Amino acid sequence: MASAVLPSGSQCAAAAAVAAAAAPPGLRLRLLLLLLSAAALIPTGDGQNLFTKDVTVIEGEVATISCQVNKSDDSVIQLLNPNRQTIYFRDFRPLKDSRFQLLNFSSSELKVSLTNVSISDEGRYFCQLYTDPPQESYTTITVLVPPRNLMIDIQKDTAVEGEEIEVNCTAMASKPATTIRWFKGNKELKGKSEVEEWSDMYTVTSQLMLKVNKEDDGVPVICQVEHPAVTGNLQTQRYLEVQYKPQVHIQMTYPLQGLTREGDALELTCEAIGKPQPVMVNWVRVDDEMPQHAVLSGPNLFINNLNKTDNGTYRCEASNIVGKAHSDYMLYVYDTTATTEPAVHDSRAGEEGSIRAVDHAVIGGVVAVVVFAMLCLLIILGRYFARHKGTYFTHEAKGADDAADADTAIINAEGGQNNSEEKKEYFI
Repeated sequence: MASAVLPSGSQCAAAAAVAAAAAPPGLRLRLLLLLLSAAALIPTGDGQNLFTKDVTVIEGEVATISCQVNKSDDSVIQLLNPNRQTIYFRDFRPLKDSRFQLLNFSSSELKVSLTNVSISDEGRYFCQLYTDPPQESYTTITVLVPPRNLMIDIQKDTAVEGEEIEVNCTAMASKPATTIRWFKGNKELKGKSEVEEWSDMYTVTSQLMLKVNKEDDGVPVICQVEHPAVTGNLQTQRYLEVQYKPQVHIQMTYPLQGLTREGDALELTCEAIGKPQPVMVNWVRVDDEMPQHAVLSGPNLFINNLNKTDNGTYRCEASNIVGKAHSDYMLYVYDTTATTEPAVHDSRAGEEGSIRAVDHAVIGGVVAVVVFAMLCLLIILGRYFARHKGTYFTHEAKGADDAADADTAIINAEGGQNNSEEKKEYFI
Protein backbone atom coordinates (compact mmCIF):
# COMPACT_ATOMS: atom_id res chain seq x y z
CA MET A 1 0.00 0.00 0.00
CA ALA A 2 1.29 3.46 -0.89
CA SER A 3 -0.06 6.98 -1.25
CA ALA A 4 0.87 9.76 -3.61
CA VAL A 5 -0.31 13.24 -4.64
CA LEU A 6 -1.56 13.39 -8.21
CA PRO A 7 -1.16 16.29 -10.66
CA SER A 8 -4.01 18.75 -10.59
CA GLY A 9 -5.90 20.87 -13.11
CA SER A 10 -5.72 19.89 -16.74
CA GLN A 11 -3.85 16.63 -16.07
CA CYS A 12 -6.65 15.39 -13.81
CA ALA A 13 -9.27 16.32 -16.39
CA ALA A 14 -7.29 14.58 -19.12
CA ALA A 15 -7.05 11.38 -17.05
CA ALA A 16 -10.79 11.47 -16.50
CA ALA A 17 -11.40 11.90 -20.22
CA VAL A 18 -9.26 8.84 -20.94
CA ALA A 19 -11.30 6.78 -18.49
CA ALA A 20 -14.50 7.94 -20.20
CA ALA A 21 -13.12 7.05 -23.61
CA ALA A 22 -12.46 3.47 -22.42
CA ALA A 23 -16.09 3.03 -21.38
CA PRO A 24 -18.70 1.45 -23.68
CA PRO A 25 -20.48 3.92 -26.00
CA GLY A 26 -23.76 3.66 -24.09
CA LEU A 27 -22.07 4.64 -20.81
CA ARG A 28 -19.62 7.17 -22.17
CA LEU A 29 -22.00 10.16 -22.01
CA ARG A 30 -23.05 9.34 -18.45
CA LEU A 31 -19.46 9.04 -17.31
CA LEU A 32 -18.49 12.37 -18.95
CA LEU A 33 -21.33 14.14 -17.15
CA LEU A 34 -20.13 12.65 -13.84
CA LEU A 35 -16.59 13.75 -14.57
CA LEU A 36 -17.63 17.30 -15.38
CA SER A 37 -19.74 17.61 -12.26
CA ALA A 38 -16.93 16.19 -10.11
CA ALA A 39 -14.36 18.47 -11.67
CA ALA A 40 -16.50 21.49 -10.93
CA LEU A 41 -16.65 20.52 -7.24
CA ILE A 42 -13.08 19.44 -6.56
CA PRO A 43 -12.19 20.42 -2.97
CA THR A 44 -8.81 21.52 -1.78
CA GLY A 45 -7.97 18.18 -0.10
CA ASP A 46 -6.61 19.83 3.03
CA GLY A 47 -6.83 17.40 5.97
CA GLN A 48 -8.10 14.48 3.89
CA ASN A 49 -6.17 11.20 3.84
CA LEU A 50 -6.67 8.36 1.34
CA PHE A 51 -5.56 4.87 2.36
CA THR A 52 -6.11 1.19 1.56
CA LYS A 53 -4.74 -2.25 2.50
CA ASP A 54 -2.95 -5.04 0.65
CA VAL A 55 -5.02 -8.15 -0.10
CA THR A 56 -3.97 -11.81 -0.10
CA VAL A 57 -6.50 -14.24 -1.56
CA ILE A 58 -6.61 -17.90 -2.58
CA GLU A 59 -7.20 -18.64 -6.24
CA GLY A 60 -10.91 -19.01 -6.97
CA GLU A 61 -12.04 -17.09 -3.90
CA VAL A 62 -13.17 -13.47 -3.40
CA ALA A 63 -10.88 -10.46 -2.96
CA THR A 64 -12.19 -7.27 -1.36
CA ILE A 65 -10.64 -3.90 -2.24
CA SER A 66 -11.45 -0.92 -0.02
CA CYS A 67 -10.54 2.72 -0.72
CA GLN A 68 -11.07 4.70 2.48
CA VAL A 69 -10.88 8.42 3.25
CA ASN A 70 -10.31 10.07 6.59
CA LYS A 71 -12.03 13.43 7.18
CA SER A 72 -13.95 13.13 3.93
CA ASP A 73 -15.56 16.22 2.38
CA ASP A 74 -17.44 14.40 -0.42
CA SER A 75 -14.50 14.19 -2.78
CA VAL A 76 -14.86 11.76 -5.71
CA ILE A 77 -13.26 8.30 -5.23
CA GLN A 78 -12.14 6.17 -8.18
CA LEU A 79 -10.71 2.62 -8.41
CA LEU A 80 -8.39 1.52 -11.26
CA ASN A 81 -6.98 -1.88 -12.24
CA PRO A 82 -3.23 -2.63 -12.82
CA ASN A 83 -3.63 -1.40 -16.42
CA ARG A 84 -5.07 1.84 -15.04
CA GLN A 85 -8.49 1.16 -16.44
CA THR A 86 -11.30 2.56 -14.32
CA ILE A 87 -13.15 -0.16 -12.43
CA TYR A 88 -15.44 2.14 -10.47
CA PHE A 89 -15.95 5.88 -10.60
CA ARG A 90 -17.96 6.66 -7.50
CA ASP A 91 -20.76 4.03 -7.70
CA PHE A 92 -20.54 3.61 -11.46
CA ARG A 93 -18.67 0.69 -13.13
CA PRO A 94 -17.44 1.49 -16.62
CA LEU A 95 -15.37 -1.75 -16.84
CA LYS A 96 -17.19 -4.68 -18.46
CA ASP A 97 -15.73 -7.30 -16.09
CA SER A 98 -18.81 -8.37 -14.09
CA ARG A 99 -16.65 -10.09 -11.47
CA PHE A 100 -16.22 -6.65 -9.90
CA GLN A 101 -19.21 -5.78 -7.71
CA LEU A 102 -19.88 -2.74 -5.56
CA LEU A 103 -20.12 -3.58 -1.89
CA ASN A 104 -20.26 -0.06 -0.41
CA PHE A 105 -20.11 3.48 -1.66
CA SER A 106 -20.09 6.58 0.54
CA SER A 107 -18.18 9.82 0.87
CA SER A 108 -15.57 8.01 2.99
CA GLU A 109 -15.32 4.58 1.31
CA LEU A 110 -15.46 2.77 -1.99
CA LYS A 111 -15.50 -1.00 -1.41
CA VAL A 112 -15.46 -3.44 -4.32
CA SER A 113 -15.36 -7.25 -4.48
CA LEU A 114 -13.60 -9.35 -7.11
CA THR A 115 -14.98 -12.89 -7.39
CA ASN A 116 -13.31 -16.03 -8.80
CA VAL A 117 -9.82 -14.55 -8.49
CA SER A 118 -7.16 -15.98 -10.81
CA ILE A 119 -3.40 -15.62 -10.99
CA SER A 120 -3.84 -13.03 -13.78
CA ASP A 121 -5.62 -10.70 -11.34
CA GLU A 122 -2.43 -10.15 -9.34
CA GLY A 123 -0.93 -6.67 -9.27
CA ARG A 124 -1.46 -3.13 -8.06
CA TYR A 125 -4.93 -1.59 -7.89
CA PHE A 126 -5.12 2.19 -7.52
CA CYS A 127 -7.46 4.28 -5.40
CA GLN A 128 -7.74 7.92 -6.50
CA LEU A 129 -9.26 10.81 -4.59
CA TYR A 130 -10.26 13.89 -6.62
CA THR A 131 -9.05 16.72 -4.41
CA ASP A 132 -6.82 19.66 -5.20
CA PRO A 133 -4.20 18.38 -5.53
CA PRO A 134 -5.55 14.80 -6.22
CA GLN A 135 -4.36 11.85 -4.08
CA GLU A 136 -3.59 8.28 -4.99
CA SER A 137 -2.97 5.09 -3.00
CA TYR A 138 -2.44 1.58 -4.26
CA THR A 139 -3.16 -1.90 -2.89
CA THR A 140 -1.42 -5.08 -4.03
CA ILE A 141 -3.45 -8.23 -4.62
CA THR A 142 -1.45 -11.44 -4.05
CA VAL A 143 -3.00 -14.68 -5.27
CA LEU A 144 -2.12 -17.95 -3.55
CA VAL A 145 -2.35 -21.15 -5.58
CA PRO A 146 -2.45 -24.47 -3.72
CA PRO A 147 -0.74 -27.52 -5.26
CA ARG A 148 -2.85 -28.80 -8.13
CA ASN A 149 -1.64 -32.37 -7.79
CA LEU A 150 0.19 -34.35 -5.09
CA MET A 151 1.81 -37.62 -6.11
CA ILE A 152 3.93 -40.16 -4.22
CA ASP A 153 6.01 -42.80 -5.94
CA ILE A 154 7.97 -45.73 -4.44
CA GLN A 155 10.93 -47.13 -6.33
CA LYS A 156 9.93 -50.74 -5.59
CA ASP A 157 6.46 -52.00 -4.78
CA THR A 158 7.97 -54.81 -2.69
CA ALA A 159 11.23 -54.44 -0.76
CA VAL A 160 13.38 -56.91 1.17
CA GLU A 161 14.38 -56.30 4.79
CA GLY A 162 17.67 -54.41 5.05
CA GLU A 163 17.23 -52.89 1.59
CA GLU A 164 17.32 -49.12 0.95
CA ILE A 165 14.55 -47.81 -1.29
CA GLU A 166 13.81 -44.42 -2.84
CA VAL A 167 10.49 -42.64 -2.33
CA ASN A 168 9.54 -39.45 -4.22
CA CYS A 169 6.74 -36.96 -3.64
CA THR A 170 5.80 -34.19 -6.10
CA ALA A 171 3.59 -31.14 -5.45
CA MET A 172 2.78 -29.48 -8.78
CA ALA A 173 1.92 -25.91 -9.83
CA SER A 174 1.66 -24.01 -6.57
CA LYS A 175 2.33 -20.41 -5.58
CA PRO A 176 4.39 -19.92 -3.53
CA ALA A 177 6.47 -23.12 -3.42
CA THR A 178 5.19 -25.77 -1.03
CA THR A 179 7.04 -27.34 1.88
CA ILE A 180 7.02 -31.16 1.90
CA ARG A 181 7.34 -33.19 5.10
CA TRP A 182 7.84 -36.95 5.38
CA PHE A 183 6.46 -39.37 7.97
CA LYS A 184 6.83 -43.13 8.48
CA GLY A 185 3.86 -43.90 10.67
CA ASN A 186 4.06 -41.21 13.37
CA LYS A 187 7.82 -40.69 13.02
CA GLU A 188 8.98 -37.71 10.97
CA LEU A 189 11.81 -38.28 8.50
CA LYS A 190 14.02 -35.90 6.56
CA GLY A 191 13.93 -35.72 2.77
CA LYS A 192 15.71 -33.65 0.12
CA SER A 193 13.65 -31.16 -1.93
CA GLU A 194 14.16 -29.51 -5.32
CA VAL A 195 12.12 -26.54 -6.61
CA GLU A 196 11.34 -25.76 -10.26
CA GLU A 197 9.79 -22.43 -11.28
CA TRP A 198 7.71 -21.97 -14.41
CA SER A 199 5.63 -18.88 -15.24
CA ASP A 200 5.38 -17.75 -11.60
CA MET A 201 4.31 -21.26 -10.55
CA TYR A 202 6.40 -23.74 -8.57
CA THR A 203 6.76 -27.52 -8.66
CA VAL A 204 8.48 -29.14 -5.68
CA THR A 205 9.89 -32.69 -5.68
CA SER A 206 11.14 -34.27 -2.44
CA GLN A 207 13.24 -37.44 -2.29
CA LEU A 208 13.39 -39.79 0.70
CA MET A 209 15.93 -42.63 1.05
CA LEU A 210 14.53 -45.25 3.40
CA LYS A 211 16.15 -48.42 4.77
CA VAL A 212 13.39 -50.89 5.60
CA ASN A 213 13.13 -53.79 8.04
CA LYS A 214 10.45 -56.35 8.85
CA GLU A 215 8.74 -54.01 11.33
CA ASP A 216 8.05 -51.58 8.46
CA ASP A 217 5.79 -54.02 6.63
CA GLY A 218 2.32 -52.47 6.36
CA VAL A 219 3.46 -49.10 7.77
CA PRO A 220 2.36 -46.03 5.76
CA VAL A 221 4.88 -43.59 4.28
CA ILE A 222 3.20 -40.18 4.28
CA CYS A 223 3.98 -37.14 2.13
CA GLN A 224 2.45 -34.05 3.76
CA VAL A 225 2.28 -30.57 2.22
CA GLU A 226 2.43 -27.25 4.06
CA HIS A 227 1.19 -24.23 2.07
CA PRO A 228 -0.50 -20.94 3.04
CA ALA A 229 -3.40 -21.73 0.68
CA VAL A 230 -4.00 -25.12 2.31
CA THR A 231 -6.01 -25.49 5.50
CA GLY A 232 -5.68 -28.71 7.46
CA ASN A 233 -3.49 -31.56 6.26
CA LEU A 234 -2.99 -32.12 2.56
CA GLN A 235 -1.22 -35.44 2.23
CA THR A 236 -0.87 -38.65 0.30
CA GLN A 237 0.55 -41.98 1.43
CA ARG A 238 1.73 -45.40 0.35
CA TYR A 239 1.95 -48.53 2.47
CA LEU A 240 5.28 -50.34 2.60
CA GLU A 241 5.43 -53.99 1.65
CA VAL A 242 8.53 -55.64 3.12
CA GLN A 243 9.55 -59.26 2.71
CA TYR A 244 11.57 -60.88 5.49
CA LYS A 245 12.98 -64.29 6.42
CA PRO A 246 11.08 -66.55 8.84
CA GLN A 247 10.96 -66.08 12.59
CA VAL A 248 10.93 -69.52 14.22
CA HIS A 249 9.66 -70.45 17.69
CA ILE A 250 9.23 -73.91 19.28
CA GLN A 251 6.33 -74.47 21.65
CA MET A 252 5.99 -77.52 23.96
CA THR A 253 2.36 -78.60 23.79
CA TYR A 254 2.81 -81.81 25.82
CA PRO A 255 3.55 -82.62 28.64
CA LEU A 256 1.71 -79.70 30.12
CA GLN A 257 3.85 -79.55 33.29
CA GLY A 258 7.01 -79.36 31.16
CA LEU A 259 8.89 -82.19 32.93
CA THR A 260 9.89 -84.95 30.50
CA ARG A 261 10.23 -88.39 32.24
CA GLU A 262 10.99 -91.82 30.92
CA GLY A 263 7.91 -93.44 29.42
CA ASP A 264 6.13 -90.12 28.85
CA ALA A 265 5.26 -88.62 25.48
CA LEU A 266 6.61 -85.36 24.06
CA GLU A 267 4.91 -83.10 21.54
CA LEU A 268 6.57 -79.98 20.10
CA THR A 269 5.01 -77.46 17.71
CA CYS A 270 7.12 -75.28 15.44
CA GLU A 271 5.73 -71.82 14.69
CA ALA A 272 7.28 -70.04 11.70
CA ILE A 273 6.23 -66.58 10.51
CA GLY A 274 7.72 -64.78 7.53
CA LYS A 275 6.85 -62.88 4.36
CA PRO A 276 6.17 -64.66 2.18
CA GLN A 277 4.94 -67.32 4.58
CA PRO A 278 7.35 -70.30 4.78
CA VAL A 279 6.08 -73.16 2.62
CA MET A 280 8.05 -75.87 4.42
CA VAL A 281 8.93 -76.56 8.05
CA ASN A 282 11.46 -79.33 8.70
CA TRP A 283 12.47 -81.13 11.92
CA VAL A 284 15.97 -82.60 12.40
CA ARG A 285 18.01 -83.94 15.30
CA VAL A 286 21.35 -82.16 15.66
CA ASP A 287 24.41 -84.46 15.39
CA ASP A 288 22.26 -87.60 15.43
CA GLU A 289 19.45 -89.38 13.66
CA MET A 290 15.83 -88.83 14.56
CA PRO A 291 14.50 -91.59 16.90
CA GLN A 292 12.66 -94.32 15.03
CA HIS A 293 9.58 -93.89 17.20
CA ALA A 294 9.41 -90.13 16.46
CA VAL A 295 6.42 -89.01 14.36
CA LEU A 296 6.59 -85.89 12.17
CA SER A 297 3.38 -84.20 11.09
CA GLY A 298 3.90 -80.85 9.42
CA PRO A 299 5.07 -78.40 12.09
CA ASN A 300 4.55 -80.97 14.89
CA LEU A 301 7.08 -83.41 16.35
CA PHE A 302 5.72 -86.27 18.49
CA ILE A 303 7.93 -88.73 20.42
CA ASN A 304 6.17 -91.48 22.36
CA ASN A 305 7.60 -93.54 25.24
CA LEU A 306 10.62 -91.31 25.97
CA ASN A 307 13.89 -92.85 27.15
CA LYS A 308 17.42 -91.68 27.84
CA THR A 309 18.52 -92.36 24.27
CA ASP A 310 16.18 -89.62 23.11
CA ASN A 311 18.25 -86.93 24.86
CA GLY A 312 19.64 -84.34 22.47
CA THR A 313 18.92 -81.17 20.52
CA TYR A 314 15.97 -81.07 18.12
CA ARG A 315 15.92 -78.34 15.49
CA CYS A 316 13.04 -76.82 13.55
CA GLU A 317 14.08 -75.27 10.23
CA ALA A 318 12.00 -72.93 8.04
CA SER A 319 12.78 -71.00 4.86
CA ASN A 320 11.28 -68.72 2.21
CA ILE A 321 12.62 -66.78 -0.78
CA VAL A 322 14.32 -64.25 1.51
CA GLY A 323 16.30 -66.67 3.68
CA LYS A 324 16.15 -69.41 6.27
CA ALA A 325 16.18 -69.63 10.05
CA HIS A 326 15.91 -72.25 12.78
CA SER A 327 15.15 -72.76 16.44
CA ASP A 328 16.55 -75.47 18.77
CA TYR A 329 15.01 -77.43 21.62
CA MET A 330 17.24 -79.39 24.05
CA LEU A 331 15.55 -82.51 25.40
CA TYR A 332 16.60 -84.14 28.68
CA VAL A 333 14.67 -87.20 29.83
CA TYR A 334 14.45 -87.62 33.62
CA ASP A 335 13.99 -90.79 35.63
CA THR A 336 10.45 -91.76 36.44
CA THR A 337 11.09 -90.84 40.09
CA ALA A 338 12.44 -87.40 39.27
CA THR A 339 10.74 -84.60 41.17
CA THR A 340 13.04 -81.77 40.20
CA GLU A 341 11.85 -78.74 38.38
CA PRO A 342 11.60 -79.18 34.61
CA ALA A 343 14.46 -78.09 32.45
CA VAL A 344 14.21 -74.62 31.01
CA HIS A 345 14.28 -74.85 27.21
CA ASP A 346 15.10 -71.57 25.49
CA SER A 347 13.94 -71.84 21.91
CA ARG A 348 14.82 -68.94 19.63
CA ALA A 349 15.25 -68.38 15.91
CA GLY A 350 18.76 -68.10 14.49
CA GLU A 351 21.04 -68.78 11.57
CA GLU A 352 24.20 -69.96 13.32
CA GLY A 353 24.49 -72.47 16.18
CA SER A 354 21.83 -73.64 18.55
CA ILE A 355 20.54 -71.98 21.70
CA ARG A 356 21.59 -74.13 24.66
CA ALA A 357 19.10 -74.97 27.35
CA VAL A 358 19.73 -74.59 31.05
CA ASP A 359 19.37 -77.86 32.98
CA HIS A 360 19.05 -77.80 36.77
CA ALA A 361 20.52 -81.31 37.04
CA VAL A 362 23.70 -80.21 35.28
CA ILE A 363 23.98 -77.23 37.60
CA GLY A 364 23.56 -79.52 40.61
CA GLY A 365 26.32 -81.83 39.34
CA VAL A 366 28.72 -78.93 38.92
CA VAL A 367 28.00 -77.75 42.46
CA ALA A 368 28.62 -81.26 43.83
CA VAL A 369 31.99 -81.50 42.08
CA VAL A 370 33.04 -78.13 43.50
CA VAL A 371 32.02 -79.13 47.04
CA PHE A 372 33.90 -82.47 46.75
CA ALA A 373 37.05 -80.72 45.55
CA MET A 374 36.91 -78.31 48.47
CA LEU A 375 36.55 -81.19 50.98
CA CYS A 376 39.56 -83.00 49.50
CA LEU A 377 41.60 -79.81 49.76
CA LEU A 378 40.65 -79.35 53.42
CA ILE A 379 41.65 -82.96 54.26
CA ILE A 380 45.07 -82.58 52.59
CA LEU A 381 45.76 -79.30 54.37
CA GLY A 382 44.71 -80.82 57.74
CA ARG A 383 47.10 -83.78 57.42
CA TYR A 384 49.94 -81.50 56.38
CA PHE A 385 49.58 -79.23 59.42
CA ALA A 386 49.12 -82.20 61.79
CA ARG A 387 52.36 -83.85 60.59
CA HIS A 388 54.47 -80.74 61.13
CA LYS A 389 52.96 -79.76 64.44
CA GLY A 390 55.67 -79.24 67.21
CA THR A 391 58.62 -79.91 64.89
CA TYR A 392 61.61 -77.72 65.83
CA PHE A 393 65.39 -77.94 66.31
CA THR A 394 67.54 -77.01 69.35
CA HIS A 395 71.16 -75.97 69.20
CA GLU A 396 72.27 -79.11 70.99
CA ALA A 397 70.46 -81.46 68.63
CA LYS A 398 71.87 -79.99 65.45
CA GLY A 399 73.01 -82.70 63.11
CA ALA A 400 71.00 -85.47 64.73
CA ASP A 401 68.46 -85.57 61.91
CA ASP A 402 71.10 -86.66 59.42
CA ALA A 403 72.24 -89.71 61.46
CA ALA A 404 71.80 -93.20 60.01
CA ASP A 405 70.93 -94.75 63.41
CA ALA A 406 70.31 -93.79 67.07
CA ASP A 407 73.91 -94.19 68.27
CA THR A 408 75.22 -91.98 65.52
CA ALA A 409 72.56 -89.40 66.26
CA ILE A 410 73.66 -89.20 69.94
CA ILE A 411 77.30 -88.84 68.96
CA ASN A 412 76.40 -86.11 66.46
CA ALA A 413 74.24 -84.30 69.00
CA GLU A 414 76.96 -84.38 71.67
CA GLY A 415 79.85 -83.46 69.49
CA GLY A 416 78.12 -80.78 67.47
CA GLN A 417 79.77 -79.23 64.54
CA ASN A 418 83.21 -79.07 66.18
CA ASN A 419 83.45 -82.85 66.59
CA SER A 420 82.42 -83.29 63.01
CA GLU A 421 85.22 -81.09 61.96
CA GLU A 422 87.72 -82.99 64.17
CA LYS A 423 86.79 -86.40 62.76
CA LYS A 424 87.45 -85.40 59.23
CA GLU A 425 90.10 -87.61 57.61
CA TYR A 426 92.15 -86.67 54.63
CA PHE A 427 93.58 -89.18 52.20
CA ILE A 428 96.60 -88.57 50.00
